[in-house]
Amino acid sequence: MEEICLRPVGVVKNRVDDIYSMPMEGERAVVEIKEEYIPALQRIEENSHIWIICWFDKGERDVLQTMPRIIEPEPVKFGVFAVRCFKRPNPVSMTLVSLERVEGNLLYVTGLDAVEGTPVLDIKPYYEQDSIFSPRTCYVKPKEEDVRRSLMHKTAYRHHGADSAALEIGLRICLVAETNFGHLLNPALSVSVKGSRELADVIQGITRAKLANPPRFTFCEAGTDEVIFTMDKRVLKFSVKKKYSPQELQGLKDNDIFQITKEPDDWN
Repeated sequence: MEEICLRPVGVVKNRVDDIYSMPMEGERAVVEIKEEYIPALQRIEENSHIWIICWFDKGERDVLQTMPRIIEPEPVKFGVFAVRCFKRPNPVSMTLVSLERVEGNLLYVTGLDAVEGTPVLDIKPYYEQDSIFSPRTCYVKPKEEDVRRSLMHKTAYRHHGADSAALEIGLRICLVAETNFGHLLNPALSVSVKGSRELADVIQGITRAKLANPPRFTFCEAGTDEVIFTMDKRVLKFSVKKKYSPQELQGLKDNDIFQITKEPDDWN
């Protein structure tokens, strides 16, 4: 097999320099493109999202199986080709980031999980065809609540497009539902929303439940908000107590915002 020669096109500028300190959702960063590759940036600012492909030069290359550091419960092993980790035979990374702005040869991005000084191999635009709305994936549940929340918020925000009271309420509902049912993309889990379109949008964005193939999602517009999860004759119902503003939600606990009902009431 022929030797492969890779020439970095740029470098990551980031306030994080330790691979174990990088948040799972990534960080704000600047990608500095080498001068000779500046012409390759022509019209890149027309994209809201781009793929950053890096060489994780600090990653171990002799690892074939790993236990993700965020996973719960432990220990669960995955082959490195089945998860995204920096330990792998060829430490190539691929991260979807938001492109905030372009200044000359500097790309200001959000959500990049590469540390300071990481070589950048390539940049590609995000295409509409890249989206798989309801994929089948490995279930990796973070052990820490703040990491679970952060990753789920990222998913909700990408789908809904804005922070709002509906996003906060939908996020809290889905975190409780995940605790009770596990993987929210499970094809056996059905979701029903009655209430605002905004809440329905958030719930559907997080659960990836579709109207068909398979039919997991139903929605009915109404003046009060109610969300019902159903799987294997188990029902989890959330009744939102009233309309809230984002400011009102600050400091409130879940049971201050919605009432939870289980059917049957003896399942764990």
